[in-house]
Amino acid sequence: MYSDTHFHFRHIVRDRGLDGTALLHELVARNTAFALDIGTEADDLIERHNFVTEAIDLLDAGEQSKALKMVRFAAGIWPSPEEIRERQERVKLLADKIAHFEKSGNRVIAIGECGLDHHWNPSGADNRSKEDFDSSMLLGERELFEMQLVLAKNLELPVVIHSREAFEDTLDILKNIGYNRGIIHCFSYGIDEARAFLDLGWHIAFGGAVTYAKKTKMDAMKELLRFVPDDRLLLETDAPYLAPVPLRGQTNTPVFIEHVYNFIAETRGINPVALSELVDKNISFLFEL
Repeated sequence: MYSDTHFHFRHIVRDRGLDGTALLHELVARNTAFALDIGTEADDLIERHNFVTEAIDLLDAGEQSKALKMVRFAAGIWPSPEEIRERQERVKLLADKIAHFEKSGNRVIAIGECGLDHHWNPSGADNRSKEDFDSSMLLGERELFEMQLVLAKNLELPVVIHSREAFEDTLDILKNIGYNRGIIHCFSYGIDEARAFLDLGWHIAFGGAVTYAKKTKMDAMKELLRFVPDDRLLLETDAPYLAPVPLRGQTNTPVFIEHVYNFIAETRGINPVALSELVDKNISFLFEL
């Protein structure tokens, strides 16, 4: 119950110091059906997998099989300036890592997260400054995204897209490449933008940020949450980031996603359990599980 289509296990454990085994134990105890560990770097897949398997190894035998079935892996390159500058080599490395991972008997079920991010804040976690958005960097960011869409198409995998303050460019790239299968993650636009992505065939994922929209924007947020069709709706945490109300400010984990389900279920006028079943059905369809 209460699947999570986007979280970063390594960041939760390594960077925030939480107990990964305790987290997986709690998810198994809650009968969580699906939890997708997301990539951000060309060469992070094996390390991320190791963090998860090391935590699973400390579970009871009965829990281990459930955890192995529950946690799945995506692999992709977030548009950091470093990755953009070396984009051709990094996408080749990403493809090689995926091939090696699957030869060892594992499976990548999505490419991502990848996309465009035009937000800058030098004091933020990503340390992006205005100078990072010159013409060459913007072109490189676009090419990095396009190459990963082509990789996903070649591998016949869905894509997890990060799009922040970059709607028009994101949409333009999707139309140019012509591969429209996957998720617009942590959706931060309005109904008109949602309609454009939905018309192309994309799923829309919402996380904890929907629970703390400003009062002046809450009505519009709820209208958006009701607008997305049942068969295109997904939920996520983006843990360890964006913990939902009433836990805002804490290190987020997939356990906290229950609050997102409760909020969206109330907004859409359905039971949280029914919403969970709906989301799991969408997950099974999108990822061919």
